[in-house]
Amino acid sequence: MTWFSSKRANPVRVASGFLLGVFVWACGLSVGLAQANPDALSALDKIKAKGVLTVAVYKDNPPFSEQAGEVDVSLAQLLADELGVKLSLMPFDAGENMGDDLRNMVWKGHYLGYGPADVMLHVPVDKPLMQDQPKVHIFGPYYRSSIMLARNVERFPQLNSLASLKGQSIAVPGQTLAGWLMLGADNGAYRDQLITKLNNGMDAARLLQKGEVAAAVGEAAELQAVLGKDPHFAIEALPIPRAPRDGWVIGMAVKKEATDLARALQEALNHLAQDGRLAKAFNDAQVLWRAP
Repeated sequence: MTWFSSKRANPVRVASGFLLGVFVWACGLSVGLAQANPDALSALDKIKAKGVLTVAVYKDNPPFSEQAGEVDVSLAQLLADELGVKLSLMPFDAGENMGDDLRNMVWKGHYLGYGPADVMLHVPVDKPLMQDQPKVHIFGPYYRSSIMLARNVERFPQLNSLASLKGQSIAVPGQTLAGWLMLGADNGAYRDQLITKLNNGMDAARLLQKGEVAAAVGEAAELQAVLGKDPHFAIEALPIPRAPRDGWVIGMAVKKEATDLARALQEALNHLAQDGRLAKAFNDAQVLWRAP
């Protein structure tokens, strides 16, 4: 007997079988290495492996908060759907500044033991912030916010300047950009008219809705979420020179090294904007989507 076949082997078949064996072995080795060392997986691969996208959203930032139907929750679900995984929300309280929030929710985790998330929503896409935060990647602009003023059109058919509101009560949340703008408007001419002990612009809009104030000032989304498309009210740009005309752009953030995740989320966001689902998420919350 001989240990080899007397027939000549097909070299192509032998080579193919050998390469297939090497491929199967390599795949098994890579899976084994990934299981032994999960850090060997990329950020996106980890999410695909566990089947869950964890998204950090603010607890108290209506209409972008943790409640079902609010904008960021709807967007988070749409992003998870695009990636083909389930959604896990990580609601959190705002820190002293954006740097605290990015540290707690994106690259390190909170000292109370939760976080970081895979991605954080509602992050200003701001060049100075990007330069000041080397451990995060800020990208994916999905909305342009701005400070606006709401008025009752029957009471004030036109409002070209704040001077028309002289002597009238104006609602504005004090500890916000809108509050600081109103406190300094026309050299402080309206300070005594302002009702500032409010949580946010939605509270200001509710006072206007009840007829308790002549006007309400806040972020556009806050005013729109309350007043919606009610024809009794107009929501327009705040008529003072210091108000940023173009507003500011809101996006998301991931760890600096999570390049594949950022790319996948950006592609998902592009799809949502193109097919109208992004605008619908805003519209469902009574907010007019403004493209960044």
